[in-house]
Amino acid sequence: MRHVPDRTNMMVAPVLANLGPLEDLALKPNPQEVEAVFTLSLSHLLQEKNQGYTHYCRDGVYHYTMPVFLHGPHRVWGLTAIITELTLEMLAPGKYHRRTYVKGQH
Repeated sequence: MRHVPDRTNMMVAPVLANLGPLEDLALKPNPQEVEAVFTLSLSHLLQEKNQGYTHYCRDGVYHYTMPVFLHGPHRVWGLTAIITELTLEMLAPGKYHRRTYVKGQH
């Protein structure tokens, strides 16, 4: 996937892969970095009721909108939500349309 800048302008290279059934994976997340591990299906992410947006302003001036994906007590936000949004555009063209805006970009 294309590189995405983080909030410090470091470029992050998202990688999309099929690892097989999740039940067969032995995930060992770092507890200092990961609070919870959960999965969201493509159909869940494509439902508008599970999609939200946060508008960011500085000094009362609108600058950009960030996606948020909802799942019960969990929220996918920040860079993870941006990468999720790019993935949905790629995997579900015509079914998912980005609604985010960054000042100066079209």
